Amino acid sequence: MLRKAVRHLTKFRQDQRGAVLVEMTLVAPLMLVLSAGVFEFGNLIHDKLLMEAGLTDAARFGARCNSQMYTDVGWPAIDCADIATNIAVYGKASLTVVSGKVTDSPRVNGWQKSDVTVTIGASGSCHDAVVSGVTQYRSVTPQVCIVRADGTYAYSGVGLLSLVGIGTITLTGYHEERLIRF
Repeated sequence: MLRKAVRHLTKFRQDQRGAVLVEMTLVAPLMLVLSAGVFEFGNLIHDKLLMEAGLTDAARFGARCNSQMYTDVGWPAIDCADIATNIAVYGKASLTVVSGKVTDSPRVNGWQKSDVTVTIGASGSCHDAVVSGVTQYRSVTPQVCIVRADGTYAYSGVGLLSLVGIGTITLTGYHEERLIRF
């Protein structure tokens, strides 16, 4: 009987048919979790880049927008900060509104105008071009004013974050441009 058990154990040790199945059973869950993590991180970076692109576009528009130019020619004045906010969130200056509801989709799903602040030439945003004889900004004017677009976005992910116990991640960004106004 002992001889029979030793023979079966020896035969079992030499048999390689199930080895790949056992290895795959051990490695597959780890690989799936790692792949899902890479996908989640890539999605987070993608949303952050879209948000930063919107803030850059908004600040560039705000730096060149001049509502006084419109009133000088008899057109109604425009709200440069509101238009810049539309550009940041939706990627366009004017929105499509049907029955009082905006039908345009934001650059990042769930991003709203209330998450973006565009500050055009506010007090404290103008700086002296030359301080104590040292040129701080290259400019033909004695002061340089800044347009700033700030934004936040609550990234909740595609579900993997909640599985590992991580809640919503708040992405933040900003972009500054010199106020030019043509």
